[in-house]
Order: sequence, then C-alpha cells, then structure tokens
Amino acid sequence: MPPTQKNIISQLLYQLNGLSIAEFIQQLTTQFPEQVTFSSSFSYEDQVVTHEILKNNLPVKIFTLDTGRLFAETYSVWSSTNEKYQTKIQAYYPQANALQEFVEAKGPNSFYESVDNRKQCCYIRKVEPLKRALAGNAVWITGLRAEHSADRTNLPVIEWDEANQIIKYHPILHWTTEDVKKHISTNHIPYNPLHDKGFVSIGCAPCTRAIKPGEDFRAGRWWWEDADKKECGLHIHEEITVRS
Repeated sequence: MPPTQKNIISQLLYQLNGLSIAEFIQQLTTQFPEQVTFSSSFSYEDQVVTHEILKNNLPVKIFTLDTGRLFAETYSVWSSTNEKYQTKIQAYYPQANALQEFVEAKGPNSFYESVDNRKQCCYIRKVEPLKRALAGNAVWITGLRAEHSADRTNLPVIEWDEANQIIKYHPILHWTTEDVKKHISTNHIPYNPLHDKGFVSIGCAPCTRAIKPGEDFRAGRWWWEDADKKECGLHIHEEITVRS
C-alpha cells in the first residue's frame, strides 16, 4: 500500500470510532465531495446500506452491475427500491462487442466448461463494468460481510483496493445475518425474496443456487468449482492492510 493511502486510511479508521454508519458516510462525502460511490447487487446487505444512504439523503452515487443474466427477482427488488426511495439507481452494462465476441466464440453457457471461461465471463459482465463505475471516485462503499467467506474474516472495515486504486469501506462487515434480517424487517426495506428460499449470495442466475443445510455461505456460487476459486474478481484484497 502506498504511504499516502496508508496514512489516509489510518486517519479514517481513527475518525470512524464512535460514529454511526450514516455519520461516517456523511464525513466521507465531506472529505471526498462527489467522489463516494456504493455498489449494490440488491442483496440483503446492500439493501441495508442503500437504506442508510437514501434515508439520510447522503450525497453518495449508487450503482449496480447489470450482467444481463440476473434473476427476475433481482430486477423486481431493484424496481421496488427505486420506487420506495424515489431514486434511480444507475446501471453499468457489459461492453456489447466484448460480450458478443465471447458468446459467439465460446457459447452462452461456456462458464460451466472451465474456470478460465467462467472468469472471462465474470470479467466481461462484472469486472470491466465495475472499473468504469469506479472511475473518478475516491471511496467505494460495499456490503461485504465477514461471515460470507473465510478470506473476508480478517478484513479491516476500511482498506486500500490496489487493483482499482480506491479506498473501500465495508460498513456492515461485522454484522451477523440476524443483525441484517432485523434491520430489513424493522425498517421495511425491500429485499430479494430468493433469500427466503435458501439463496444467500445472489449473483447471475446460471451461477447461483440455494445452499443446503450446513453448507458454507458461498457454496451456492459457482458450485461446480473448487471452493478456493470462488471469486469473480470484484473484490481483491491485499495481504498487508491497516487495521483499527
């Protein structure tokens, strides 16, 4: 991590103490005006963060990555969220030419055939659009939680994303699933009904299934692959980070 970013993150971690999520996001928007953005997949977690941003009228840009292969239920909760909060969440889409070339060369479901194909599909549909969405921003807010996978257990609440050259803030990193569900229920926040059917981490429809009792949170994503390969490239973490 570059020394300058390390100092900034240390300062932010110090400032974070004692502040609510909304208060700290407000502080971020003051320190980085028009450079704070939040990515939503309309999951339980992302809906909690969206609620905090929109309920408090915080000047944060909210965007989603529309891969073209999302569940119908995901589009429904997207629409419900726009309606409830009187907002228009911006969508970023795959580059048409890159997607067309990939599908024509390898087929629409080639991601089942190899990890390389799946990662290429993820790159075209998610990673490259994400880079466009993050461009020009200083802070990227996420809905990541430590419970979701082993490699997120030791994440700091604030970190430096080297791949995207941006500060990342994970406001509900240490919330439990019950914390999330209670917040959703108490505040009448729209959520994806697939969560009620055993879907935990919800992505593209062909690559997501409900998990079985006792399975890991990420078991429902790319279930045909080895567990250690189950990332799409959106969240890459440095080995050395600053912790509070």
